[in-house]
Amino acid sequence: MATSTTRRPSWRTVTPVLAVAAFGLVACSNSQESSDVAGTTPPVWTSSPAPAGHEGGHGSTPGGREGDDHGASADGLKVELKDGSGADVGTATIVSGGNHLVVTVEAQGLTPGFHGLHFHQNGTCEGDFASAGGHLQVGPADAHPSSGDLTSLQVIEDGTAKLVTWTDKVTLEQIAGKALIVHSGADNFGNIPPRYTHEGGTGPDAATLSTGDAGSRVACGVVG
Repeated sequence: MATSTTRRPSWRTVTPVLAVAAFGLVACSNSQESSDVAGTTPPVWTSSPAPAGHEGGHGSTPGGREGDDHGASADGLKVELKDGSGADVGTATIVSGGNHLVVTVEAQGLTPGFHGLHFHQNGTCEGDFASAGGHLQVGPADAHPSSGDLTSLQVIEDGTAKLVTWTDKVTLEQIAGKALIVHSGADNFGNIPPRYTHEGGTGPDAATLSTGDAGSRVACGVVG
C-alpha cells in the first residue's frame, strides 16, 4: 500500500489561526469598548461639553430657562394688554437680566407703524387709560426721557408686533403694580432740535417732554 503524503494540521498551527479569527470577529462587533490604548478603538465623543460653570443639554440658555433671551432670570412679571373695548391685544413679560430688565412684548390687532411704549405711574387701566397717569419717573422729575420710557413698538402690516428690549432705568420692584401703555403714535423722546420753535422758546415744549407726542393710549395692562 502506498504511503499517504497528506497530513492533518497540527493543533500547534490551528490554535493561532483560530485565535486570530476570533480576535477579528470581536474587533468587528458593534459592542466594542472604547479605549485610549494606542492601536485600539478610540473613545467615542457624543456631544460638546457644557461651558465652564454651566450644566444642561443643547438649547439651554446660561442663567435662565431654555429659550430665554439674554440670560434672563426665570422669575419675572407679566402684563395682559387690552384695548379700550377690553379685547386682548397682546402680552408682555419683564424679567431680570442681571443689572437690567428684559422686556418682551407680543401684540396683535394694532395699527401698522410705530407706537410709543411706556410704564406709567398708576396701576389702573380704566376708560381711555388716563387713569394710569403720566410716564413713570424714578429719580429727578425733570430727567428726559422718563425712566418708564421704552423702545417704540413697531407693528407690521398684518397688525402684529414683537419687541425684545432692555432697560436699566427701573427695577422689577419699581414697575410691579404699575401700568404698561401702548400709544397710538410714535414717541419722539423729546428729540426736537433747537432750530424748531414753539410759543415761548425753541426745541421741545413741556408737553413733548412729558409725553413724547406719542398720541392717545390704545392699549393698557397692569404689571403683575
